[in-house]
Amino acid sequence: MNTKDILLELRTKNGLSQDELAEKVFVTRQAVSRWETGETVPNTETLKLLSRLFDVSINTLLGEPRQLRCQCCGMPLEDAILSRDADGSLNEDYCKWCYADGTYTYSDMDDLIRVCVPHMVGEGFPEEQARAYMKELLPTLDYWKRYEELSDGGQFEDFKQQLIREINALHIEGLPEVEALNALAGSYVNLPFRLPSGAEVKFLDDGKTYLGNQLESEFGGERCFGVLACMEFLLICTYGRDGADPELVLYKKR
Repeated sequence: MNTKDILLELRTKNGLSQDELAEKVFVTRQAVSRWETGETVPNTETLKLLSRLFDVSINTLLGEPRQLRCQCCGMPLEDAILSRDADGSLNEDYCKWCYADGTYTYSDMDDLIRVCVPHMVGEGFPEEQARAYMKELLPTLDYWKRYEELSDGGQFEDFKQQLIREINALHIEGLPEVEALNALAGSYVNLPFRLPSGAEVKFLDDGKTYLGNQLESEFGGERCFGVLACMEFLLICTYGRDGADPELVLYKKR
């Protein structure tokens, strides 16, 4: 699709008139009309406002002229998995697992490879090949080439280690010692827990990225422990295959 068609579709989908859209991005109705006829395209600053308003990337607004790829892990990017800066705006350089709310979540290539490889392995693409591919790819990506400039000097890694110590200090029966926390998108782990009243409640924000892990119970069986943490809280739960029948074990504010 061309920019003119995309803008028309987004405006009508969001129930906005040309006048209303113009007011929200500080232009005239005539400017919006010219965009939608293809006579002109929004300038850079207006594209940023439109991106925030419609919650889509500038790349999408321009008809996807670029193939976006996470500059930390190499994953192909689409709007649904784009990262966000600290101000909530979309960042087209990273996925939500590698960069969250203005923070890079990986400081070690081997750690990132450990997380990525199990998701890459498939028929005709064994673990050894996936690992070799990542070892060759990562050094070519912008984040790792500019690591000394972009990294936080290990502060985020120190934060993860602090969370691990706090989780292990809870001594949850049946929960193995937590050794690592990975970046997890809220929409993937926001399980509904049933309260004694019968109501169901979710504790997470689908749009945020959390730190967590899945561990097999020391009691055996098919149920696993899920561990999630962030600046505000620690959450421990158990669930069956594919997140079935989740049960909240602990929710603790930090």
